[in-house]
Amino acid sequence: MQTASLKALDNYLVTREFMEDPYAILRQLREEDPVHWSDSMGSWVLTRYDDIVITFKEFSHFSNEGRLGKVVEYLPPERRQEFKVFEEHYRPKSLIHSDPPDHTRFRALVSKAFTPRVVESMRPRIQEIVNELLDAVQPSGRMDIIRDLAIPVPVTVISEIFGVPRSQVNQFKQWADEILAFQGVNKPAPEVIHKSQKALIEICPYMIDLLREKRRNPAKDLVSELAAVEADGDRLTEPELVNSCITLLVAGHETTTSLIGNGIYTLLRHPEQLQLLKDQPALMPSAIEEMLRYESPIARQPRLMKQDAELGGKKIRKGETVFQMLSAANRDPAYFHDPDRFDIRRKDNCHIAFGMGIHFCVGAPLARTEGSIVFSTLLQRMPELRLVDEKPEWEMHKPAARMLKTLPVAF
Repeated sequence: MQTASLKALDNYLVTREFMEDPYAILRQLREEDPVHWSDSMGSWVLTRYDDIVITFKEFSHFSNEGRLGKVVEYLPPERRQEFKVFEEHYRPKSLIHSDPPDHTRFRALVSKAFTPRVVESMRPRIQEIVNELLDAVQPSGRMDIIRDLAIPVPVTVISEIFGVPRSQVNQFKQWADEILAFQGVNKPAPEVIHKSQKALIEICPYMIDLLREKRRNPAKDLVSELAAVEADGDRLTEPELVNSCITLLVAGHETTTSLIGNGIYTLLRHPEQLQLLKDQPALMPSAIEEMLRYESPIARQPRLMKQDAELGGKKIRKGETVFQMLSAANRDPAYFHDPDRFDIRRKDNCHIAFGMGIHFCVGAPLARTEGSIVFSTLLQRMPELRLVDEKPEWEMHKPAARMLKTLPVAF
C-alpha cells in the first residue's frame, strides 16, 4: 500500500461515508494492512478474524480494564480536570471493564441473576410488547422501524427486567445514548465526553436509590437479584453494582435495537432471502445468526494494552489501544465463504458479533429471543412490508455501533 493511499484511507475511517458503508475499506485493510496504526483514530485497527480472536483470548496483554476511561488521556491536564466524574465512573471494575480473576467473580454473580430462565419467562411479555407496538401503527400502513419498534421493544424489556417504572423508560434511553456517544474512537471531542459525563452524573444517583430500594423491598427483577446474589460468599459492592447495572442497562437494549433495524433492512434489501424465510420459518435461528454476521450490531470494541505484544508482525506497545473491528472479522473470507453474500442458510456460521470466550455477551440469549419474536411477528402480521427509502439514514453519533437512525417502511 502506498503511503499516500494509506493516509487517505486512514482519514476515511472517521468519515460519514465510512459509517454508512465501511466494508470496502475494511476489506482493503484486511488484505493489505490488517494490523494498522490509525492516526485519525489514535489506535491500532484490527481487521483479520484470527488477530481479533487473539485479542479476545489473551487478556493478559489485551485488556478490558481501563479501556474506556483512557479516552480523556489525550487532553491537556487543565482540560482533563473537567472529567473527574467520568474517570471516576470507569475506574471501578465491573462486568465488561475487568479481566480475570475479577471478571470471573463478576460474571459468576451476574450470570446467576441473568439466566436463560429469566429470558424464557419474559417471552410472553416480549410478545405482548411487540403486538402493542404494531397495533399502534398498523392502521396507518407506515412506520419507522427504528423509532416505532427497534428502540421501544428492547428498552421496555430491559427496563421491566430491571424493575424500572415504564414512565422512566424514555429517560433511560436518553441516558444510554449519551453514555455511549464517546465510544468507538480513541480521541472523542470534549463536548461528547461532557455529554456522557452529564448522563452519568444523573443516572448514578438514580441507580443508587433504586438499588437501596430493592434491598429494602426486593421484587422479582434483575436489580433485586443482583443486590442479593452471592457467589462463593462474595457480593458486589455498591460502586460495582452501580457500574454493572448501568453497563447492563445500556448494553441490554442497544445491541438488540441494532439487530432489529439491521436485520429488517437487510431482509428487505434481499427479497429472495425474505421470501425464503417466509416459506421456511424454521430458518429463523440461522437467519438471525446471519443478520448478526452480515451487519454486526457492534462494529468495533477497544482493548487496552497491558504490556507490549507483537501482532501481525507489528509491535504494539503497553498503554496503546487496539480496536477489534468486528464488522471486518465477520466478513473474513478465511472463515466465511463468499462473505459479502447474505445467506440465511449459511452453515458453520462462526461469527463473533457477541464476542467470544470469557467476554461473550451475557445478554446474547435475550437479544436473540427479542429478535426472533420481532421478525416472526412482522412476517406474520405485515407480509407486504417494504422499504420507503432505499437509502435510510445511518446513526453517525455512535461510532462503536452499526445502527440505523431511521428505517421508514410501508405495509
